[in-house]
Amino acid sequence: MNNLTSFLGHTSMVLPLAFIKFAVLATLGEVIGLKIQKGVFNYKGFGIVPRAIVWGFLGVVISMAMTIFSSGTPILLTNLGINITSGLFGTRLLLAFSTSVAMNLFFAPVFMTFHKVTDIHIINNGGTLKGLFKPLKFKEIFVGLDWGVLYGFVFKKTIPFFWIPAHTFTFMLPPQWRVLCAALLGVALGVLLSVAARK
Repeated sequence: MNNLTSFLGHTSMVLPLAFIKFAVLATLGEVIGLKIQKGVFNYKGFGIVPRAIVWGFLGVVISMAMTIFSSGTPILLTNLGINITSGLFGTRLLLAFSTSVAMNLFFAPVFMTFHKVTDIHIINNGGTLKGLFKPLKFKEIFVGLDWGVLYGFVFKKTIPFFWIPAHTFTFMLPPQWRVLCAALLGVALGVLLSVAARK
């Protein structure tokens, strides 16, 4: 019972903080990306506030995913007969890399696709706060996605060459710093998305 209470108390702090960190930092990344892409920090219909809300929600999901994969990957490696209890740098690096690979292969493509769908939904509804809460036409948007860019650049290039190394570094950090590091990487994501948009 004490463990459950401790967990709920910890979660009640971590998830709201994840919302705030991603709402601020990842949205800042998109604004910087927009400046790179179009030369402005904002325009009518871009929807900074709706994007911040979506990023906050995604930040909570990312925080949960990081907890799930950082808890499950050691069990998987142990079941494969790999000793991860030595505490040596090489062992910690292997664990961090394995966790990053697992999260980026199984979680990241779904997350990135959903994020793109919400981006289009926001733009299609004029970037308004009211428009954000209109029914999401997921099927129509999903069919119309530019899969050449989404798969050929975002999945195929940014995941192996940027996100896996970046999250390997993230998982080398103490747990209390990982969500903040992931949120800071949201700034980099904004730049990468602007490159993808130019393509």
